[in-house]
Amino acid sequence: MKRAILIVLDSLGIGALPDAGNYGDEGSDTLGSIVRAKPDILIPHLVSLGLGNIEGVDSLKAVIHPAGAYGRLFEASKGKDTITGHWEIAGLLTEEPFKTYPDGFSEEFIEQYEQAIGIPVLGNYTASGTEIIEALGLEHERTGRPIVYTSADSVFQIAANTAVIPLERLYRMCEIAREMLTGPWSCGRVIARPYVVDESGKRIRTPDRKDYAVSPPELTMLDLIRRAGGTVYGVGKIHDIFNGHGLTQSVHITSNAHGVDETVQAMRESFSGLLFTNLVDFDSQFGHRRNARGYAEALEAFDARIPDILSAMQQEDVLMLCADHGNDPCHEGWDHTREAVPLLVAGKLVKAGINLGTRATFADIAATILEYLDIPERTPIGTSFLQEIVKR
Repeated sequence: MKRAILIVLDSLGIGALPDAGNYGDEGSDTLGSIVRAKPDILIPHLVSLGLGNIEGVDSLKAVIHPAGAYGRLFEASKGKDTITGHWEIAGLLTEEPFKTYPDGFSEEFIEQYEQAIGIPVLGNYTASGTEIIEALGLEHERTGRPIVYTSADSVFQIAANTAVIPLERLYRMCEIAREMLTGPWSCGRVIARPYVVDESGKRIRTPDRKDYAVSPPELTMLDLIRRAGGTVYGVGKIHDIFNGHGLTQSVHITSNAHGVDETVQAMRESFSGLLFTNLVDFDSQFGHRRNARGYAEALEAFDARIPDILSAMQQEDVLMLCADHGNDPCHEGWDHTREAVPLLVAGKLVKAGINLGTRATFADIAATILEYLDIPERTPIGTSFLQEIVKR
């Protein structure tokens, strides 16, 4: 009954990668920024596992006897977006970054898209999601025209008040965009961004976000585990990121807390394989909104749930905590930052205090999990560190 529980703390970078300057991200440090914003941050369980012992982490104190194995991961792929990061965690290298649209999508595409959905759009520029619904919300609600925007990532986002464009219609608009955004108009993700207007008149995005991603170009860790007969249980937007490939079951979540609840619930079930969770609030609610203190408080809230996760672990469970990119809330702009990410590993079979050093790729996670689950097939990249951490 071997199981790997892999939890991605979405965007928790720990310092700029050597090539961060190529992305405009020199000096970024998501963890450092949130600790500086809340110097009294209380994350004892993450610190105990070894977060402060990781090379390059200067914002937290190291402990003498870490309870877990620890290290940092460099990203080998080009880019700094969610898909690229998760695909690399699952064993794929993205050599060509997804196309981005800093000046908005082409007039030709927008014209054809408007014809396909039967209504003109608003926006079509780079913006923060919370800002653009305030800037264009009234016009959208008056005209019924959907709000289209992008970011530094390869995304086509459609925002709409669900009282104006019902959720199913918004999803259909996204499906049409997904079908069209290929070839010369290629795009990594199409995202539905529904919102409501509360009693005070404030526009609030709902948890009904839905991502429409491209499919992975090769078999990932998820596919290989499923093909070997194992369970691959996705919590959060894992299903969206991999376009459903390799998953045997999945559950949508509305918050980090809900994600931890669903993870713990799944851990109490009997299965062999992989439980893969993404906790997106760190990124969407705090990183993109440049709310460093809120990010710190969200990390404290997750830390407080680590005992629940550890207590649900079975004898042969291996827990891995990592991230998929950075999103320094004190860095310029509103987008992801090119950073190294942390790796913490725990479990009854895991040696405590092992320093895994600096790994050349996120894909070492995939290689390690596949070896641990006794699956002989391997993903295109990744070097297992299993023999360094398992008790003999």
